Amino acid sequence: MVGNDWINSYLEAILDAGGAAGEISAASTAPGGGGDAAEKRRDKSSLMLRERGRFNPARYFVEEVISGFDETDLYKTWVRTSAMRSPQERNTRLENMSWRIWNLARKKKQIEGEEASRSSKKRLEREKARRDAAADLSEDLSDGEKGEHINESSIHAESTRGHMPRIGSTDAIDVWANQHKDKKLYIVLVSIHGLIRGENMELGRDSDTGGQVKYVVELARALGETPGVYRVDLLTRQISAPDVDWSYGEPTEMLSPRNSENLGDDMGESSGAYIVRIPFGPREKYIPKEQLWPHIQEFVDGALVHIMQMSKVLGEQVGNGQPVWPVVIHGHYADAGDSAALLSGALNVPMVFTGHSLGRDKLEQLLKQGRQTRDEVNATYKIMRRIEAEELCLDASEIVITSTRQEIDKQWGLYNGFDVIMERKLRARIKRGVSCYGREMPRMISQFLLVWSSAI
Repeated sequence: MVGNDWINSYLEAILDAGGAAGEISAASTAPGGGGDAAEKRRDKSSLMLRERGRFNPARYFVEEVISGFDETDLYKTWVRTSAMRSPQERNTRLENMSWRIWNLARKKKQIEGEEASRSSKKRLEREKARRDAAADLSEDLSDGEKGEHINESSIHAESTRGHMPRIGSTDAIDVWANQHKDKKLYIVLVSIHGLIRGENMELGRDSDTGGQVKYVVELARALGETPGVYRVDLLTRQISAPDVDWSYGEPTEMLSPRNSENLGDDMGESSGAYIVRIPFGPREKYIPKEQLWPHIQEFVDGALVHIMQMSKVLGEQVGNGQPVWPVVIHGHYADAGDSAALLSGALNVPMVFTGHSLGRDKLEQLLKQGRQTRDEVNATYKIMRRIEAEELCLDASEIVITSTRQEIDKQWGLYNGFDVIMERKLRARIKRGVSCYGREMPRMISQFLLVWSSAI
């Protein structure tokens, strides 16, 4: 093997390493011998070779660099290669095999080094991002909000209710009434599914006629009695189906006030709270909310006609001939929120949204149960269309009404259009009059009375 002496020494080192490995293995399995002792013997053997001046670089290379390879397999490969009859072919194969072993060992170390470097870099980036976020939050939040953030971080120590800002409802009503008693405000609420009427509500009749129906009716009634509010319209669907009561087909229903003493002497012809039923979808069929999505645009068209007509009427009564546009449009649930977002954009009126329940949270819960696949859930509940509508509501809303801190952090936190920390930062910057650089996010609020004072 002329010209390939280095290969001979290389392969001899492989065979020597294999023999040493066999001796060490035998020593470890012999009585009184252990793996640690065998390892020490191997290190000592290499050290003695260096001291005696018989150090073999090739053997050291095999022991230290290619220790992760099985020497037995290398030996078998060498035997098969050296069995070739042609010396030239044998030399070529030996050289190729040696280069491949060396290249694989070097590649392995290179990959391990790159992986360690990437892991270290990612860890440093995460730590830096965490420090920057904490510093930015500390800079942007006021003292009161800092305390609120600290309390939220120690949620295991106190109840969630204790973290939420509190406000006296009686005091808030009195303050709000004194500030806006001379105004003639027009407010629009939207809730389009279920059976909605002011008296003898059929709560529990079906899954769409439940607590939300009671909520929106009582909200409209309470707002209609609030000083400074001239008219409240609760827009819903007109239903003339034979299997429901005839009252759901009435175009307009006035909500009787709970306390007539709250009504002022200057109440006009069109003042008060009303349920306004807009015809859309199948005229003589009561359908569940999952089937209303294709008819949303039809509802929006009808709602626009009503709002524009009512604005002109109110303008003649209390606006000195100028149209009185809604001060806010408040959508309830994803379907009505989708409609409210379109109305808000068309009329250039601020939007408020109450989710009541959220699609992403429901999707997660259903998938955890394991009874339905994602496609089956979507086919049954039209969940992806609902989530799309809720994302639109986040983009269009000035304020989102929530019930609990958990709803903000754990449910709305699942959506692309909302980030808890960013919302607090933007709110703090707005309070200080600092530019938000075009970034916008709805404010999440748990106290309903604050909504109207913020929106007006």
